[in-house]
Amino acid sequence: MACTQRTNKEIQMKSRQALQKATDPLERLQLACMSRGATGIKGLARKFKIMDDDGNRSIDFKEFVKGLREYGLTELSNENMKELFEQFDKNGNGTIDFDEFLEKLRPPMNKHRKDLIFQAFQKLDKTGDGVITVEDLRGVYSVKKHPKYLNGEWTEDQCLRTFLDSFDSQDKDGKITKEEFDNYYVGVSASIDNDIYFDLMMRQAWRLDSK
Repeated sequence: MACTQRTNKEIQMKSRQALQKATDPLERLQLACMSRGATGIKGLARKFKIMDDDGNRSIDFKEFVKGLREYGLTELSNENMKELFEQFDKNGNGTIDFDEFLEKLRPPMNKHRKDLIFQAFQKLDKTGDGVITVEDLRGVYSVKKHPKYLNGEWTEDQCLRTFLDSFDSQDKDGKITKEEFDNYYVGVSASIDNDIYFDLMMRQAWRLDSK
């Protein structure tokens, strides 16, 4: 599995502990998202995209607060949210670019980790269209050891679709974009301090070439 249950619990536990001490609004938001697990940041990104009715990829303060509250981020005070919004509303026009906002929301990763995530996505995206689907996974991800496949309860496609859904946090549309894949692994990376362990995990999970 791309992120083990144990790893996901570690992400949540470490984030909750750190959140109790954090005072910076951006850090508090990062930790609050990650306290939801590896898909926390991706889930917030999805929430903002659903709210972006006109597709201009920007949100005003009212939408910003609504998105955070609807996602259940009660850890942030109204003052925290106002500080965050003003921090990203650089030109003072009352809106923020949520792509830029989400980029800042992701905890920093070094180039080596980013390269590994990029390699994994490229390997999965066989068609090269920037989206991973069940078709892409055939022949790349084996379901032969999945218990429900072994007992005949699920078909290969059902197993592959369930695997895709593990990267998704809300609409389960069977499509994973590069952004969603990155957001997922940002959460995983945040719980792994050791670069060597992260490297090993990624190479074993996706059978990447060793360097």
